[in-house]
Amino acid sequence: MTTNTPPMVACPTCRKPVAWIAAELFKPFCSERCKIIDLGDWATEAHKIPGPPLLDEDDENSDFESY
Repeated sequence: MTTNTPPMVACPTCRKPVAWIAAELFKPFCSERCKIIDLGDWATEAHKIPGPPLLDEDDENSDFESY
């Protein structure tokens, strides 16, 4: 006999276990608070995806109206 236990994931912010089911509205986060904390980390560039810069330093100061 097997039980149908849903897969569990760790909340990326606080590491609390979260069931991977439709009823968990904020999955993979445990709460709206943890979701907003993670969004803030992306907005402040605390989280980054590695790779080369998309713009050169000269491009950051250029006037885009000329394009």
